[in-house]
Amino acid sequence: MCNGNTLGSAKGVVLIENDRTRVTEWRFSKHGDDTGWHRHEYDYVVVPLFDGSLRLDEPCNVSKTADVKNGVPYFRNAGVEHNVINANDFECAFIEVEFLDQ
Repeated sequence: MCNGNTLGSAKGVVLIENDRTRVTEWRFSKHGDDTGWHRHEYDYVVVPLFDGSLRLDEPCNVSKTADVKNGVPYFRNAGVEHNVINANDFECAFIEVEFLDQ
C-alpha cells in the first residue's frame, strides 16, 4: 500500500465479535467521511444499508466508485487495501462481516 493505516472520520461500532466472526457497523455521517487506509486481514462480506455510491481509494493513487444497493451484499477476499469514502450528500452506513476462522 502506498499509504499507511490512518484513522478516518467514519465511525465503526463492533456489534458482534467471537472466535469465528466480527460484525461491524460503519457509519459515514456526511460526504467525504472515510474509514482511513487499511488492509483486510480476513475474507469479508459488506451489506450496504443505503442506495448510493462509495469511493474506494486504492494503493498508488487509484480511485474507483462503487454503486451499492440497500441490502445487496458483496464478498471480498482477505488482502484488500483501501480507504472507503462516502460519495453521497447524505449519511450512509454498511455492515461488515469478517470471517475470523480461516
